[in-house]
Amino acid sequence: MHFKGSVQLLLIIIDHTNKEDGILDDMTLKERFVRSIKREEVDKVPVCSVTQTGTADLMELSGACWPQANYDPAQMATLAIAGHEIAGLEAVRYPFCTTVIAETLGCAIAEGSFDTQPYQLDFPCKKTDDVKKMSIPEDLLESRRIRLMLEATDIIKQRISDDVPLIAGMIGPAATAFYLAGANNYLRWCITDPDTLIELMSIGEAVCAEYANALYDHGADAVIVIDSEAGPDLFPPPLFESMVLPVYQSLTSKMKGLKLLHMCGDATAILEPLADSGFQGLSIEEKVDVAYASQLIGDRICLIGNVSPAETLLYKSREVIRKEAKQCIEDGIGILAPGCGIAPRTPLEHLQAFVAARDEYYQEKVPLI
Repeated sequence: MHFKGSVQLLLIIIDHTNKEDGILDDMTLKERFVRSIKREEVDKVPVCSVTQTGTADLMELSGACWPQANYDPAQMATLAIAGHEIAGLEAVRYPFCTTVIAETLGCAIAEGSFDTQPYQLDFPCKKTDDVKKMSIPEDLLESRRIRLMLEATDIIKQRISDDVPLIAGMIGPAATAFYLAGANNYLRWCITDPDTLIELMSIGEAVCAEYANALYDHGADAVIVIDSEAGPDLFPPPLFESMVLPVYQSLTSKMKGLKLLHMCGDATAILEPLADSGFQGLSIEEKVDVAYASQLIGDRICLIGNVSPAETLLYKSREVIRKEAKQCIEDGIGILAPGCGIAPRTPLEHLQAFVAARDEYYQEKVPLI
C-alpha cells in the first residue's frame, strides 16, 4: 500500500497517540528504510540519498577526499559514512561515481579531482563490429574497481551499526551500453542497429546481476541501478518497452536484495512500464511531478526523491530547502531524497536543513489535530 502525505500524517498521529501500545515505535533506520521500499507502514518517511553523497565539506571534515576516495576502499568508506554521521542522512551510500563498470569493461577513465568525479576519456565500441569482440571478464569480481568496491563494503559494514541501511550504486544496462558505444553511436544505434544496442545492454545486465549479488553478499542492503540513458531525455519512449523493459525484468529477477532504479530527467512518459520493471524503488528527478507519479504508480513502487540537488540544495536558502522537502512528503514521496547526485559544493548546512525538514513536517502537523 502506498501512503500519500495525508495518509502518512494519519499514521504518525496514530503512532503519537498509541506509543504505550508500541505501534511502529522505536523503528530503526534500516527497518524504516526497508519497510518504505516494500511500501509497508512506517512512522515517518526516511530521509537519505540514494545517489552520490560526496561533498567538499564532508571531505574536509572526514579527511577522505576525491580522487583518492574513489579508488581507496578505506577512504571511500570514511567519506560514505560521513554522509550519515555528519550530514545526518539516514543511510550510507557509496560510491561517488558511475565509472566502475565502464572501466572494468574497457573504457578509458580519468580519475577526476577534489571536486570532479571520474569521467570517461574513450570507449571501446567505435563501430558495430567492435561489439562482437566485447566479453565479460571471467574474473569479474576480481577486477580492480569491483574488488575495491567489495573491500569498501566490508569496511563500511565493520564500522556502522546494523541498524543503518547500506546502499550501493552502479550503472545499469542502458548506461553500460552508452559508455561502451559512446553517445553518438548509442543514439544512432537505437534506431539503425537496435540488435547491436540490445547486445550491449545484455552484457550490462549480466555484469550488473553478478556485481549486485556480490555487493549483497558483502553486506549491502540495497543496490540502486543508475540508468538515465534509458530515460525519455535520451532514449525514445516508444522503444523503451520493447528494448529496455525486458532487460530490466530479467535483471531484477536475478538480483537477490532490495533493488532500486534511478533515472535522471523527466521520466513521466515511461512511469507505467517502470512500475512493472521489477524494481522496488524508483528515484526520480524534480522534473517528475511527485503528486502525479504517486497517483499513477505509487501503489506499485516506492517513489524516491525529488528535491533538486543542482538548484535547491546547492543554491537556495535553508528555508526554501525545508519548504520543498516538506512538499515532497505532502505529495506522497515514499523516501525523501535528492532528485539526483548531490553537487560536490553543496554546503553542509543545506544537507542538514534538508534532513531536519522531514522531522519538522511531522512535528508541525501533529499538534493541529
